Amino acid sequence: PEWPAEFAALRSALAAILGPLALSIDHIGSTSVPGLGAKDIIDIQVTAAALAPEIVARLTAAGYRYGARSSHDHVPLGEDETPGLWAKLFFTEPEGVRRANVHVRIAGNPNQRYALLFRDYLRAHPNSARTVELIKREIAKRHADDMDAYYDIKDPVYDLIWDAAQDWARQ
Repeated sequence: PEWPAEFAALRSALAAILGPLALSIDHIGSTSVPGLGAKDIIDIQVTAAALAPEIVARLTAAGYRYGARSSHDHVPLGEDETPGLWAKLFFTEPEGVRRANVHVRIAGNPNQRYALLFRDYLRAHPNSARTVELIKREIAKRHADDMDAYYDIKDPVYDLIWDAAQDWARQ
């Protein structure tokens, strides 16, 4: 129940750091879906006009840790694989601050829409949210120390939700 308030505090800090570079700052991921069990890490999406070096400079100056290895998102089957459409900047929280993952994505790109639509679909479909939670718990039981295996299973499951969410949004 504390996650929305914790996100709000993180959002305020990010807004102060990034100013107009952040077109929007949204709570995404499992912690953004009421009642959905999740790892205690707040996922945040910063929507930007571009993945500008100034974003990296400002966030790292504020103590956020830049994860250059996480420079793109998984591409769901059937989607345009153009790398720029799935590019992002990834940061984790500064030392001593509440655990958070900050994903900076370009406005209008499919990976930016994916995070918001996924969240909104699960909020509107509680049975799907509970199913996602069950799947994630089972994967974690079997692959807690193997992140590659975790994502090899989780990503295709999320792709199913992505397809359903897109149909739902069109309707």
